[in-house]
Parts: sequence; C-alpha cells; structure tokens
Amino acid sequence: QDTQLRAVDLDHVIKLLEGPDSKDLEKEQLKTLKKVAKHFENGFPLKDLKQIMRILNLCAEKLKEQEAFTEPLCELIKLFGLPFQKKKSSDEVNYSTAVAQCVAQLGYLMRVPNSQVRIQICKCVISFYKMELPGKLLSGYQPTSANYKIQMAELGGLAETLVLSLAAVENQLTEKLWVLKALQHLSISGVNCRLMMKAQAASRLCLYLNGADPSGQLVFRSSDILWNLLENASKEEVVNQLSSLECVHALKEVFVDVLHGFRDCDHQLRNDLLVIATLLAENPAVPMIESGFAKLLIVLTTFTEVKIPNPLVKGLKLTYSYEDFEMKKLLFNVIGVLSKNPSAAQLLSESNVMPALLYYVKPNQNPGFHDWSAAQYEELQLHAIAVLASVAPVLVDKYLSCQANTLLLVFLEWCIGQDPFFGQGNSFHGTSGRGNKVAQMHYSLRVLRSVTSLYDDAVNLNLCDQGAISQLLGILKYATEKSKDKEDAILLEIQANILFILSVLCENDLHRKELFSYEGIGILILFLQMDPKKLYSGLGHTCLLFSALDCVWSCVIGCYIAEDRFLEKQGIFLLLDLLALKGKNLCNIILGILVEFCDNPKTTLHINTWRGEKDQTAASLLIQLWRQEEQELGVRRDQYGRIVDMKRPIASSFQRQQKVIPVPANCPSFAIMEISENMRAKLYSLFCKLGFENVPGLATEDFVTLVIIQHYMDFKVGEVWSEICAELEEEFSPVTLDEEVLKASLEVSEDTGRAVNILQTELLESQLHQEIQEENKTYRKIRATHKQREMINKSWKNFLTRTSNYEALKKAKKLQERAIEASRPKSQTQNGAVHSTDIKGLHTTVGPGRLVTVKSTPHQFMEGPLAVRDLAPRKPSICKEALKKNQK
Repeated sequence: QDTQLRAVDLDHVIKLLEGPDSKDLEKEQLKTLKKVAKHFENGFPLKDLKQIMRILNLCAEKLKEQEAFTEPLCELIKLFGLPFQKKKSSDEVNYSTAVAQCVAQLGYLMRVPNSQVRIQICKCVISFYKMELPGKLLSGYQPTSANYKIQMAELGGLAETLVLSLAAVENQLTEKLWVLKALQHLSISGVNCRLMMKAQAASRLCLYLNGADPSGQLVFRSSDILWNLLENASKEEVVNQLSSLECVHALKEVFVDVLHGFRDCDHQLRNDLLVIATLLAENPAVPMIESGFAKLLIVLTTFTEVKIPNPLVKGLKLTYSYEDFEMKKLLFNVIGVLSKNPSAAQLLSESNVMPALLYYVKPNQNPGFHDWSAAQYEELQLHAIAVLASVAPVLVDKYLSCQANTLLLVFLEWCIGQDPFFGQGNSFHGTSGRGNKVAQMHYSLRVLRSVTSLYDDAVNLNLCDQGAISQLLGILKYATEKSKDKEDAILLEIQANILFILSVLCENDLHRKELFSYEGIGILILFLQMDPKKLYSGLGHTCLLFSALDCVWSCVIGCYIAEDRFLEKQGIFLLLDLLALKGKNLCNIILGILVEFCDNPKTTLHINTWRGEKDQTAASLLIQLWRQEEQELGVRRDQYGRIVDMKRPIASSFQRQQKVIPVPANCPSFAIMEISENMRAKLYSLFCKLGFENVPGLATEDFVTLVIIQHYMDFKVGEVWSEICAELEEEFSPVTLDEEVLKASLEVSEDTGRAVNILQTELLESQLHQEIQEENKTYRKIRATHKQREMINKSWKNFLTRTSNYEALKKAKKLQERAIEASRPKSQTQNGAVHSTDIKGLHTTVGPGRLVTVKSTPHQFMEGPLAVRDLAPRKPSICKEALKKNQK
C-alpha cells in the first residue's frame, strides 16, 4: 500500500490541473482525481496535506465553469473527515502549522457557489467530533489522535471563517442549517467561541432567528450556539453584540412565536430565550423598554396573579408543568433586574407588579391538584418576596397604596405562630427553611429593611402605627431563642435586619425610643455579651454586633429612660469590654457611643468604675488606644512617648508628605478632614467628659500621653493655622500686620508643643527619681537582710565553739554571769528575799527552759510585802465543816 501511495505523483496532478482547459484534458483530470481519491481512501498522510489542499483549491476554481468537478471535489473533501496518517509520533507537532492552514482552507472553500460542496465541508467539520477509523490501516502509518483535528481547527481559526460564511448562505436554508450545525459543534470550545465573537457571531445569529424555517431547526440551533457563546466567551461582549434595537426586536418576535407553542421543546426554547433576555436586561443600555420587550415580560409575570385582560397574553395559559414553573421563576428574576434600571421605574409603576408580588405574601392555604404543588408554591412565594425587596423601594407609593406593611406584619405574625407548617427548604431561597417558616421570615424582613432604609416618613409612620416596634421585638426574641439551639447565617441575618429596622424607626423619635426600652434593652444586652471568638466564625456575628451597636446609638441614646435602663443593665461595662478587644472598626463606633452617652451624668461613674484585665482602668485603656492610633498613623514620638516635632506635634506621616493644595473656603482642609478619619478626636472628647485631673490607674507613661491628649485641640488649631499660612504663601504675600498675626499664631502652637515637652520631661524625671528612691530603699532592705544573716551565722559559730572548746565555754560563762550581775539593780530592797538565778551543775551558756524552781519564802519574811492581809473575817471551808459533821 505504501508503494501504491508513492505511485501517485501529486506534483504531476497539480501540473495537470493547472494545464489549459480542453475536453480531452478535462477527462484526464477527472480520471486522475478519481485515482487520487481511490489511493487516499484510508486517509491523507500529514506530509501530503499541503499538496492535497492545492489540488482542492484548483478543483474549486475549475468548478466555477465546469460542473463535472463537483463530484471529485466532494470526494476529496469527504476524505478530510478521516483521521490523518502519521509515520512518527512527532509528525503531529512537526506538521501542526501546515495542517492548521489546510484545515482553515476548508472554511475558505465555502466561497464556492455550490450547495453540495458547502454541505460536504460542513459534514467534514462535524466528523471531526465523531471520528471513525477507516476499514483498513496503511502499513507503516498510524492515525492521528482523536482530538488532533479539533485542535488544528482551533489553531487555524476555522470557526471564524464559518461564521463569516453565513453571509454567503443567507438565502439558502439548507446550507445555512448545515453551517449552524457545524458551528454548534465548534462552539463547545472556548477558543472557537472567542474566534466566533471576532466575526460578530452573536449579532449575526440573532438577526437570522426570524428567518423562514418550517422545520424550526434554525431557532433551536441558533439559540444553542448563543448559549455556548455566553458560557464559553465573554458574557459582556455577547450582550454588547446583542444590544442593538434590531437584535432585541428579533429576540422579542421569536419569543412571542414560541410562547404559544405546545411542545416541550418549544417551552424549553422559550425559557432559554428568556434567560438571554434577562442577561440583556441587566445592561441599562440595551433598548428593552423601547422595543416593548420589557412590557411584554412584565405582563407575563403578572397575568396569573392579577386577572386583568391584556391582548399581549390573549389565549395564553399555564399548564403548571416543570417548564412553566421555570418560566415563572425566570419572569420574577426579570422583574428584579428591571427594578435596578431607573428607566423602567415608570413602566413598573403603571403595571400590576406590586399586587402580583404581594399575592404571595400569605400562607398557601389549599394547594389544589391543578395548581402548583406545595413545594413549587413555596419556592415561588420565596422568590416573589425576594424580588419584592428590590421592587418596593422603587414603587413606594404603590407599596403604601397596596397596604404592603400590613400584609407583611400579618405574614410575620404567622411566621412565628404555632400553625403547623412543613417547609420544603429545597431551593436557593429556602435555605434553613426545612420544616419551618424561617425562610419566609427571612425574606419578609428583607422587604421591610429595604423600605425602611429609604427613611421615608410615610412608610415608617405606617409601620409604627401598626405596632411594628413591639412585634419586631417579639420576632427578635423568637429568633434569639432559636439561635441558642443552632446558629446559622440566616438566623443571624434575621436578627441583624430587625435591629437595623428598629434603629431606623426609633432614630430621632423620643416616644418610639421609650417603647423600645421596655423590652429591647434586655435583648440588646444579650448581643453585647457575645463571645468575642464568634466574631471570626464567618457566619455573620460581626454584622450582628455592629447592628446591635447601631441600635444602641439610635434607640437608646437621647432618651433618659432608655439610657437609665441601659446603665442599670451594666451596658457601659459591656461596651468597655468590647472596646478592650481593640478592633479598629469596633473601637470607632463604641467611642462615638460613649461620647454621646457621657451627656448622661451617671455615665461617668460607670466608666470610672469599670475594670478590665489586670485591673486596668478605662482611662488606661483609652490612652492605650491613643498610642495605638498614633503608631498606625506614623506620628513622631521618641522612645518615651514625648513630642519630637514642636511645630506639628500630632501630624501623621501622610500629613507630613502631603503637599499644599489650595481649596475653596467652603471645603474643609486636610487637617479638618483628618479628624473624621481616626479615633483621636473621639478619645479627646471622651477625656473632656471624664476630666484630665485625678485620673486613676495610670502609669507615668500614660501621663506623658495624657498631656498630649489634653492639648489635642491646641495642636489641631496650630495645624489649621499652618495650612492657612502655606496656602497664602502659594497664592500671594500677606500684609505686614497679617503676617505678624500669622507668625504669632504659629509661635503659640510651637510654644505649646515646647511646654508639653517640658512637662513630659519633668514627669519622666520625677518617675526616674522615684524609681531611684525605690531602688535605694530596696537596696537597704537587702543590705539589712544580709547583715542579719551574718549575725546569725556568727552566733551559730560561737555556739559551736562553746560546745567543742571547754575553755571557751568557761569564758563565755563568766561573761554571762557578769552580764547577769550587771543587769541587777544596784540597790537591794530592804528586808527582801533574794533568789539565785543560777542552776547548780549546769555547764551551758544558753538560757534555761521555762520551768524554774523557786524556794519558799522564809517565815521571817512572811510579814513582808508577800504576807497575806485578811481584810475580812474568813469563813470556814466546806471541807472543814463536813469533817466536823462526820465526827459528831
């Protein structure tokens, strides 16, 4: 077989085809082409592809005038569908460039105005993805790998060429369908999709959707390719190509056609087109409203819930099939997308979107056999309420006119009620709703959050008039109890949303704050007692804590009744415990709350009473936060915390690098804007409330920092004057008098910095002197202890000497006797008894024990001071009386 292949001289065939046209030569050419096809019936070798492609191009040129070349050309193209043949494994890489060019030439052959050739090319491309081995394999050759042709098609850009060929087959339905079928296979690759997008494939396919096609394949194949482009290419680029008014009109017309279809494939195609329409609606620049497509989709969304006849949906009925269920969800999704487009607000307002969505804000009483199932209704219900959260802020007037607040509050009452309900929880919106009503509560509260966040007085008043504050507190308590059993992200979000709604309702209204205080303070305390470790769980505890702090600010501060209740519950202590965590964002809001709370005279006592770890005081904690803030800002301080830069004592590193930028008089300068960007102003304000004198629990380092805090406002004023001077120097020179005033202002600030530095130095020196005194005192104690130990050691040595040396013992005994004698008084008491203190026969010099023997006093001394003096006649003793009786 290899010999037979060599017997075909491809160069000779090429020369033959390039010869002049004649009937005899034509017969020879056709005969030769037939011979070539016969010899390569098992596939083309890679090394011969370049010559084969040259033969194909020559045949294509002759086909324009000679129809006889149609069959051999088709036969040769058909052979391209077989695997290429290789001798070596490296041939695939070595010939890849040439093969890619040859495969690309197949696409260029679509220029041939012959239906058979074009269809054969498309069949050949499709065969790349359904590769079948030939009946016989050539000796010494192996077929290329299965994906080799697909890779070469990507490398050669075949997909782009086929898209461009659609213009040539625009009016030939059969050929167009074959091209679309080939593009369907090619579009499963991301590389091919990107090549197709270069040829404007999305817009070309969309414009062909409305072409006449009795079989219906045109729409199905085109939509499938569009889906592949959306999945494998840039979604934004596809939407941009479909954003023209012509494309949107074409999509709308096709959608209307398939809308009334009765087959499952029609319903599936309808849903596919609806997804594409949703993606287009996400781009506000797409003319969905101008084309009337948006209005059609809105009417479709509402026609089952609001029974109002509309010619756009005349004769349309839902079959409650799975495809219709999917369409209903997709339509809800479109409404949510359109609500984000300001241009669609008027269209939504004029429609029945609000009543249609509110239709689902109720429990499913009795799902029938010919209606949605319980699981389907629950999914639609949750989806509708989720969309309502996006639509309600856009249609506030409609929201109020439909009494949506009332419906939601009643629905929430059902959510926490005892009515039996077994939620399916089997959808995206039904998360955590398995067997309960948590999902319904979750999305209903989202709606209330979205409308209250508008700060619309009419909406908030309507809620409060219906007792929303008390009801929301009940729901909050219910959710808190459920969280004790099992915490999840949904329950935490529910609690955070309720706290936010209450914050909005109670802000700037004293009466509502009082209503909140009766039950709300106790619940707030529970959130402030949260375990700090939970803040890093990722479930949403951080958001919940911030919502609770926001609620303290909005619902407690400003109402003395609420503030006193909060103080009684030790709320200030809890805030300081949270402040001790030193979280950046957490500290900022807590300091703001504490500053506001200090307007209540009872707060200062609570702050001064608080103690943290290692008996830390609140003042010490606040000073630590100041130092931490200055370290992050890059403020210049020496190793002891003293001021270094006298001219700009509190300037951050960014301030020092910032150049002078003149700003209008009504714009704050950088020194003023910097106040709101860190915590120093709040710390200063808090110390102004607490006082700078008699601050307990501070070390010398803290006092050094406290002096800076005390003069924060003076330094900030100096910064502003410095900015004014710098701006004036940039624009013009001030007059002498103004220059003197400016110079004096700057000197005042600089003098203040020097004075603070001197005071800090004095504090440090005083501390150093005190430390030296303490050190000397400690040294004296140590020296006295050592001296005492030396005396004890010396005494012990003397004792050992007396016990081992008799002469030393006698000497010590004599010294002891002399000491005893010397201790006796010189003058003896007259007529007094003298007792010897010596113990006979004792040979020790240590003191005797506690037992001593004292001789009785002689009779002659009985009249002395120890004599008994009876001041009254004595009675006979009981013993003597008893003895006399016995004798009688």
